[in-house]
Amino acid sequence: MLKEKYDEGAIRDLICDYGNFHPFPTGEERQQVESLPECLRKKWIEAGEHYLDFSWPPLPAVRFMDFQRNGNRSEFERLSFKRRDVLATLVLAEYMEGKGRFLDQIINGIWAICEETFWGVPAHNSVSGYPNAPLPDVNEPIIDLFASETAGLLCWTYYLLKTQLDDITPLVCQRIETEVKRRILDPYLERDDFWWMGLVPIQKVNNWNPWCNSNCITAFLIIEKDKDRRVKAVRKALESLDTFMDVYHDDGGCDEGTSYWGRAGGSLFDCLELLFWASGGKLNFYDEPLVKQIGRYIYRGHIHDDYFINFADGGARVPISASLVYRYGERIGDQKLMDMGLSAYHLQAEEREKSEEIPVPAPLLRQLPEIFIYEELESKKAKPPYVRDVWLDGIQVMAAREREGDYKGFYLAAKGGHNDESHNHNDVGHFIVYYDGQPLIIDVGVEAYTAKTFSNARYEIWTMQSQYHNLPTINGICQQAGEEYCARNVAYRVTEDMAELSLDIASAYPAEAGINKWLRRCMLHRGDQVYVEINDDFELNRKSDIMLTLMVSCENSIDNEKGIIYLKLDNKELAVYFNSDNYTCESEYIAITDGRLAHVWGSHIYRLVLKTKRPMDRGVCNIKIKTV
Repeated sequence: MLKEKYDEGAIRDLICDYGNFHPFPTGEERQQVESLPECLRKKWIEAGEHYLDFSWPPLPAVRFMDFQRNGNRSEFERLSFKRRDVLATLVLAEYMEGKGRFLDQIINGIWAICEETFWGVPAHNSVSGYPNAPLPDVNEPIIDLFASETAGLLCWTYYLLKTQLDDITPLVCQRIETEVKRRILDPYLERDDFWWMGLVPIQKVNNWNPWCNSNCITAFLIIEKDKDRRVKAVRKALESLDTFMDVYHDDGGCDEGTSYWGRAGGSLFDCLELLFWASGGKLNFYDEPLVKQIGRYIYRGHIHDDYFINFADGGARVPISASLVYRYGERIGDQKLMDMGLSAYHLQAEEREKSEEIPVPAPLLRQLPEIFIYEELESKKAKPPYVRDVWLDGIQVMAAREREGDYKGFYLAAKGGHNDESHNHNDVGHFIVYYDGQPLIIDVGVEAYTAKTFSNARYEIWTMQSQYHNLPTINGICQQAGEEYCARNVAYRVTEDMAELSLDIASAYPAEAGINKWLRRCMLHRGDQVYVEINDDFELNRKSDIMLTLMVSCENSIDNEKGIIYLKLDNKELAVYFNSDNYTCESEYIAITDGRLAHVWGSHIYRLVLKTKRPMDRGVCNIKIKTV
């Protein structure tokens, strides 16, 4: 798709030469930089001042080895990411002030990072000569997410401050050139077997593809002097990005979820912007229908404020890259996407005003364009589009709210699909319910990543299992992982009065569950009485004990005689009605000890379990969720 649009000759003619890539003023173009709003310049200068005496943390080998020894990846990442955040902050401070005050610390940061053996993280260390190696191999540079991201940071530092650094000594920028060439540019051109490139049929690509490509393109555009290599890199990037777009359906839905859109569709936009900038707008892919649909996914998955549909790995609260979303919408001419970005920008600005923490810049590929549209973002206001009905037939995700343009009332999202999606949870037929923009029946999300998360033991983690999603369990048997475990007979229907997803989820369970049919209907009724209904019509090949899980984030009480679960949401009370003749309900308190989950849900959540009073081989389980 992308590669076919421009042949090698066109790329050679359109792509700029070394030294002519100039999307933003450099640090020596003081008049343009100093014309930026004073409050913005002051913000980054003050942030940089916190690090004038910063001691760059060491990265001990044993911290890298933690991942193989005990599965911990967080401690090394904390130290590594801190180095990069501080360097980016210092670069912006010097860029804004232009007095040389931060240059010594910038050189310290550059030198410390250039002396690292590996710019990536332990979880991505995959040297071929030493399977499961506890340390990186300096002789085999690996391009992973954070090696490429580090190259991007160093190259933008080079772009913005090369003249000032050269005035101290040319050796600093020469070191950046040497290390980026050795670690990124040469391997990118010489190897096709990095899985994320999609050029060798090893596995399906995901957000790694545009994320890595965006930083590799950055590096070639900024420091690669050889025109042939620049053209070859752009050509290869387009071929690689095509493999990323090939995994998408026409609806643009991201099966990795909204949390990963910023590094899936968002990073695709980064790539396309780099090529747009490098060609004076002549390498332009924004008229491609799929490019537009991929962008629109982020507002189609929005619930309210920073709450988004969070199927697959990801939290229910997503701090989207607001200015990127706005710019994406502007490029494709989509006002809803622009409004989504603007509303998120101002919501995040309010949160930043309350915080006393030192601001951390976004990757400079995103922070720089935001800086230069700062006044535009500040002056414009918008509310989110709040799309009423969404159906993404490729990834089989539906969403519905009571009214277009309004977050008030009930919101329902449900999914079909299969259990081999990227960042998969075993969750075919799963659904979530919000009320007035607040979570009611939830998708728990995922804990902090460890070695177990992306290993053969992934589904030992409770948050990945169907019994901790809003799904049935039969005789203790849960859904299984694999593409063959999927929804069948999926149908979506929408009218003014109702939105419905119906599907048979029997195939998501192994044969020993004994399910002949499990037809689930997830419905939002929008008539005179607004309510959510989940209807399960099932047939088993033997009488079995059945449990239906409902994960909830709010306090609750149960009246088993009447068949009512009361849910307390802020000052509102809602109720889940069930058939008390056949089912009884229990509430299980789940303490949250993981920091990633606690950020979203606080100290605890609940697992409500509806259980059959007696073994059944057929029947209907119907629940209705209403206001009281």
